[in-house]
Amino acid sequence: MRPAKGRRAGRSLVSARGQRFAILASRFNEYVTRHLVDGALDTLVRHGARPSDVRVTWVPGAFELPLAAQQAARRGGVDAVICLGAIIRGGTPHFEHVASQAAAGIAQVALTARIPVLFGVLTTDTLEQAIDRAGGKMGHKGRDAALAAIEMAHVVHSRQSVVCSQTSSACLWTTDYGLWTTNCCFGQFA
Repeated sequence: MRPAKGRRAGRSLVSARGQRFAILASRFNEYVTRHLVDGALDTLVRHGARPSDVRVTWVPGAFELPLAAQQAARRGGVDAVICLGAIIRGGTPHFEHVASQAAAGIAQVALTARIPVLFGVLTTDTLEQAIDRAGGKMGHKGRDAALAAIEMAHVVHSRQSVVCSQTSSACLWTTDYGLWTTNCCFGQFA
């Protein structure tokens, strides 16, 4: 797929100006999650969102994020939901259960909501690995989730041009409540 005119592949040129966001944060492992939240907030504001257009809600843990995301999407008033947290492996199988259910639940909400729902939950073996991914040497997953939320909110609420794999011509994709339709190529694109 070629980038739409005026956009470069691999780089978002969209603004958060005029968009509203819900950030849902897991209080468990708050030391790490607070860094993720701070990075996400900073990124949204740097990209044009007003601080008053970002609502941060803390929930007990990552397991509670899917229900909170579902409620935020249903309540409306936001263009995207960003789920942030840190699940750190311990000595029991609890890690696998929480991580898999949080991921599956957030994915389910993302597929059924009419707005983007982003997964910014770290799943690491150690606290050091989590810190490295919350602004340390491995990047900042809170910032990454915020950037993805900005871009996906724009994609869901706009027209997108792609190149048809059948005819090699430009197809215009439109969205109505997150359901994509196209004027050509039988829904297949390169």
